[in-house]
Amino acid sequence: MLSSFFPSRTIALYMGRLFLTRTFGILFGLVLILQTLDLLSESGRVLAAPGNGDAEIWRYVSLRVPQIVSTFLPFSVLLGTILTLITMNANSEVVALKAGGLSAHQVLAPLLVASLGVAVLTFAFNDRIVSRATAELSTWQDVNYGPMPVDRGDRSNVWVRSGDDLIQADRIAGRGNDARLGGVTVYERNAGGGLRGMIAAPHGVRDGDGWRIWPARRFDVASGAVTQLGQTIVGRGVTPDQFTLSNVDGDALSFTGLRAAIADLAEAGRPTKSLEGVLWHKLSGPLSSMLMPLLGAVAAFGIARSGALFIRAVIGMALGFAYFVADRFALAMGNLGAYPPFLAAWAPFLLFLLIGEAVLLRTEE
Repeated sequence: MLSSFFPSRTIALYMGRLFLTRTFGILFGLVLILQTLDLLSESGRVLAAPGNGDAEIWRYVSLRVPQIVSTFLPFSVLLGTILTLITMNANSEVVALKAGGLSAHQVLAPLLVASLGVAVLTFAFNDRIVSRATAELSTWQDVNYGPMPVDRGDRSNVWVRSGDDLIQADRIAGRGNDARLGGVTVYERNAGGGLRGMIAAPHGVRDGDGWRIWPARRFDVASGAVTQLGQTIVGRGVTPDQFTLSNVDGDALSFTGLRAAIADLAEAGRPTKSLEGVLWHKLSGPLSSMLMPLLGAVAAFGIARSGALFIRAVIGMALGFAYFVADRFALAMGNLGAYPPFLAAWAPFLLFLLIGEAVLLRTEE
């Protein structure tokens, strides 16, 4: 019964091939143009770091391209859908399929199956490649494109508040009581927020309810004197999870890694709503590829000689871009806590699924 819903094998393969070649052709062009523009603005910063050259430029490209592909693949699916359906409409192929007794949903079935494959590929690509590239690029940018820390699993540039004071660590390695700090700077402030002094040390470990740092030296703002402290305890009451969980970037973690980080944050009593929205969006984002044939289907139906084909293509693009705007808006509202995480990730998808079905049913009538 399921096979009867699809057109013949030959037609399904023909439509799927047209759709995929156009989608990935458009994606290639978009990535080439956007990466070139991005490189023009960022290459100066990469080369400004001492010792950087052509190898670092290509390294930046290898880390940036996956992000661009992940961002613009759904756009490419939308444009590939519209281009495929416009071509078939202009050649009267859609009319022939409709005359053969196929419904609008049956005409779109090969594109929906192909877009499902694109969605699965997108999820795997985001989970295995984009998250790692984002994490490495963020760490590299934190050190201004200089030498990377040896352990790339470490967190970098973490800030924690201890009473009125601020503690900054260049690197964090390990978890729990085994956490080790590197490049520690304590900014001592008065009740009004004014800086009283600074304590700096290259090493720090957990000691009781605080952190033992060494060899430490203190700079007093009022007198300008520098005092050698040796070993000293700072940050009493600051727990290890405040360091290790303070900089959780959902885009830089895989699906399972982000789920584990959310569990750690929840156990530590930290807010997780914004990260939960990112976690759900790791599923709903790739599935947006399946919406594009539905939203762009308006370009497939209607007589091409009527002169409304261009208008139909514009309507399809408008529906697709409206989805992307709504998706980003809902995700931003989820990050602010205005929307529940599940609603922030799935509401635009479900809304435009209903809109696409309504437009398609109206077109078929």
